[in-house]
Amino acid sequence: MTEVQQPPSESTTRLNSYVGFDSITQQIEHKLLKRGFQFNVIVVGQTGLGKSTLINTIFASHLIDTKGRLEADEPIRQTTEIQAVSHIVQENAVRLRLNIVDTPGYGDLVNNENCWDPIVKYIKDQHSAYLRKELTAMRDKHIPDTRIHAALYFIAPTGHTLKAIDIVVMKRLSEVVNVVPVIAKSDSLTLEEREAFKQRIRAELAHHQIRVYPFDTEENDDEERQLNGAIRNMMPFAVVGSERNVIVDGKPVRGRKNRWGVVNVENEAHCDFNYLRNFLTRTHLQDLIETTAQIHYEAFRSKQLLALKESSAAKSQQAQHVGA
Repeated sequence: MTEVQQPPSESTTRLNSYVGFDSITQQIEHKLLKRGFQFNVIVVGQTGLGKSTLINTIFASHLIDTKGRLEADEPIRQTTEIQAVSHIVQENAVRLRLNIVDTPGYGDLVNNENCWDPIVKYIKDQHSAYLRKELTAMRDKHIPDTRIHAALYFIAPTGHTLKAIDIVVMKRLSEVVNVVPVIAKSDSLTLEEREAFKQRIRAELAHHQIRVYPFDTEENDDEERQLNGAIRNMMPFAVVGSERNVIVDGKPVRGRKNRWGVVNVENEAHCDFNYLRNFLTRTHLQDLIETTAQIHYEAFRSKQLLALKESSAAKSQQAQHVGA
């Protein structure tokens, strides 16, 4: 019988003088800042819901061209025309390599059957590319990461219920990526209509067992669980995007002007834009990246390696049968 070795007991020892290993956090920070960070976002929704405008508004930069998509003589771009644009944005000493994947024309065709397949395939292809590089004998020290960390799903501001296609697509996407639902152009709804719409959407998501991000794990402490619960109660984020400045009380603000007044994008009484931006960039950016690697990618990786093992075993049995 093999004796099970117990781990050595630990005790906290007080130091008599300063050693300096508490600077390890600074050392890690220095290496990470030097290497930079990677964040990959895919935007999904119908044409005209302001996907590109919202991304530009969130990152306070003109990252995606929003012109020339709604010309009368321009054919509708189909879902298969998935396009990725990359930018390096810097804030203070932090450099973020931002990869934005646009899916124009999604859901706009007369027959939208299986129109979500190219999106799901694209996300899985990024996992597959990462896995191939990971399994290479002489793999890179830092594998370029194109895995999608967040999928912003744009819901039309109908004020009624989710469309059948919304339910199907979010269900499929939630199996492979972190889905963050948003109500686009929410200034077309009154505050009462907006809240009622949110409640109906949350009820439908629960009924159809669609798991949207964020979700709690065993590693979350009470504070993180409380924050995630508050975010889920606010979802879907009712947002308004704008790259233009309008003057309010003599000060320029990002907003949309109409006959009734000005919608200030960053005014939390007008829309949830600030909450969405803080959620994506200030509180959950790292968790989105980790969740992608630890949950979605690991599930894909395990499935692929198991299939590879079963295929290898089948070939081995076939070879033995032929040899016999």
